[in-house]
Amino acid sequence: MIRTGTKADLPAIYDLIMELAIYEKAPEEVENSVERMEEDGFGEKPVFEFFVAEENGEVVGTAIYYYRYSTWKGKAIYLEDLVVKEAQRGKGYGKLLLDAIVHKAKAENCKQVRWQVLDWNEPAIGFYKSLGATIDEEWFNCTLDADQIANY
Repeated sequence: MIRTGTKADLPAIYDLIMELAIYEKAPEEVENSVERMEEDGFGEKPVFEFFVAEENGEVVGTAIYYYRYSTWKGKAIYLEDLVVKEAQRGKGYGKLLLDAIVHKAKAENCKQVRWQVLDWNEPAIGFYKSLGATIDEEWFNCTLDADQIANY
């Protein structure tokens, strides 16, 4: 079952985020917390939304997204993370979560859905290509982290 995420889901979502960070060999990079996610997702000015995949009442996957604006295309959705528990992969949850994102984009008249994938994550790259996604090898990601912002 795919449904809109709730505040009660955040501990399970945080666990999925940590599982992803471990998979991506960067658990020490996670500075987020359930409390911060409560504020950021359910506070006065929510900045993200999410869907969950459930099996027998257990959260087994999530698609975390937010709205962005393309000056060339207009309103868009940015898929921050699509995560399915390792033990549940290959059962179709990833496709169902991406389906929910695309359905949301259509309902909201978005002109794009964008996301990133690590260049070494061949299973994810293959999955996205099988769904018809374009893998862009032309653009570089640019980031200012918290320390860089403070020292800017």
